[in-house]
This record gives sequence, C-alpha cells and structure tokens, in this order.
Amino acid sequence: MNSFIKANPSRCIGCRTCLISCVVAHEGRDLFELGYDDYKFNPRLFMVKTSMVTAPVHCRHCETPACKSACASGAISLEGERVMVNANKCIGCKNCVLACPFGAMDIVETGQVLPDGQPRRVALKCDLCAGVADSPACVRVCLTDALELVTDQELRDEIADKRRAAVEGGYFPASI
Repeated sequence: MNSFIKANPSRCIGCRTCLISCVVAHEGRDLFELGYDDYKFNPRLFMVKTSMVTAPVHCRHCETPACKSACASGAISLEGERVMVNANKCIGCKNCVLACPFGAMDIVETGQVLPDGQPRRVALKCDLCAGVADSPACVRVCLTDALELVTDQELRDEIADKRRAAVEGGYFPASI
C-alpha cells in the first residue's frame, strides 16, 4: 500500500501554513530573496473551508490511480509508492482532474507560452515532497499536528485494530 497524508479536520485551524511550506519546499529557493513576480504560488495541496470544517486535501497516491488511467499523454506514472506527474509530458488536457475522486489534481500555468500564444498549463498534485525533504513539508510544519503521513504499516495496523474491535465489540451475530 502506498503512503499518503491524512488530515484531521478537528485539529486543522485553516492557517494555510501547509500550503506555504509546500510552495517553499518545491521552489528550491528562499522566497524572501525573490521578487513578487519571480515565483508562482502553486501549492500541491488544497485547503477546503466550510462553515463546519477546515482541512487540506492531498493526493492519496492510489494503488490504481484513476488520474493515471485517464492521462492521455502518459504524463502520470507510479514511481515507487508515489503517483507522479511529468510536467514535460503533460498536455494540460484536464482528464486527470476529472478522474481524481478526491479533487487532488490541479492545472497550473507554467510560465511558458504555447505557439498559439496561450499560456502552457500542466497538472500539479502532491508528490509527498519527493526529492525535496525527509518528510512532507506540510506534515513537518503543521502547527496543530492536523496532518499525518500514513505509511503502509500504520495502515495495516489500523485495519487490524478495527477488525479486532469489530470482533470484540460483538458486531457479528452469534451464529457466525
């Protein structure tokens, strides 16, 4: 099973520190040394705020990713336990956005211009800070510990705990 980031809405305060840390981690340069127009603020996660809940939405790095199946150019691939987007192959068709059941995909401008004069757009999503940091930057900086990197073993342990609780809680009829 692939690792992914889980958000706890009861702990999230909507401060958006996770979004900022994502941009900083992927920019590769100190944002305080850049001019206003020298970077694009394109976080790889999205904050959802309603009257009842606030939480960031991340890619779940699915075992069989719908976004990969829908990708017309082959830009989305599984690399180890991560679902990755190759921006050089991406044609910006938005099929991945429509296919993702979590709303974790986005289409962003690259700063390049196509031959027809239109801005080039590509898919963008959480990559668990691949090649950027020891752990995902958003998890590391979350002020309220609302974000957690869930690993394969942690997920298996949680499944086993729920199964054990179901049996011990008497959820099964005596005839089974």
